[in-house]
Amino acid sequence: MPRYRLTIEYDGRPYNGFQAQAALPSVQGAIETAVKAFCGQEIRIAAAGRTDTGVHATAQVVHVDLERDWPAQTVMNALNAHLAREAVSVLDAVVVTGDWHARFSAVERRYLYRILNRPAPPALEAGKVWHVKKLIDAEAMQAAARHLVGLHDFTTFRDMACQAKSPLKTLDVARVSRVGDEVHLVFEARSFLHRQVRSMTGTLAEVGIGRWSAQDVREALEAKDRTACGPVAPADGLYLTGVGYEGE
Repeated sequence: MPRYRLTIEYDGRPYNGFQAQAALPSVQGAIETAVKAFCGQEIRIAAAGRTDTGVHATAQVVHVDLERDWPAQTVMNALNAHLAREAVSVLDAVVVTGDWHARFSAVERRYLYRILNRPAPPALEAGKVWHVKKLIDAEAMQAAARHLVGLHDFTTFRDMACQAKSPLKTLDVARVSRVGDEVHLVFEARSFLHRQVRSMTGTLAEVGIGRWSAQDVREALEAKDRTACGPVAPADGLYLTGVGYEGE
C-alpha cells in the first residue's frame, strides 16, 4: 500500500480547526472527503500538527495510504479537483516509505504570526492578520523574545486544555521584525504546546506597545504559571509555514 506525503495550504477561517469532527467542518475532513471522492477509500490521514480554529497554513504536511499505486502528480491533481470548493489546496505530493510519518518523523515546526500595525483596519487581509492600531516597537519585542529561546518549562504559555505530557520544550528560534505595516513573529521548534505560539505572541505584543518590559516576559516565563501569561493573540494572524524532516 503506497504512502503519499502531501504538502497542504489552507485558509483556516471556514473550518473548526484541522482535526476532523463529526458535525463541524475541518481541514482534515475536507481532505478525507476528497480522497474518498477520488478513489473510493474511507481513510484517516495523519498530519504534522493540528492547528486551531481560524489558524492558517502555507505548508502543512500530511500523509495518506492508498490501495492503488497512483502517480504522485495524479494524486495531487485529483485531490485538488475535489477540493475546488474548499479553502484547501494540495501543493505537492510525493511517494514516501511506509515507515515515514507526517507527525512522528518531523524534527521541526515553523510558525509565522502576522500583526498588521496601522490605524486603518484590514480590508483585503481581514481574518488573516491581527490588527493592532497602536504603534509597535518590534525591536523591543525582539529583545524580550530572546528570553524565550532555549529549553524551558513553558507552563506560563501553555493552554489549560493542553494534553502534552510535559511543559518542557526547546524553542530554537523566536524572531521579531517589521515588514512595512506588519510586524512578523517567527517561531521554530521541534514541537509546541497547545496555543504556545499565540500565548507568546500576545505577551510579546504587550512589550511592543509599551505595557510590559523584556524583564516582565522573563519573569512570566520563570513563574511557570498560566495566570502570568499576557493576553493570548487571536488565531487570525497565525500560519504554520513549514515542517522539517531529517535529511532535508
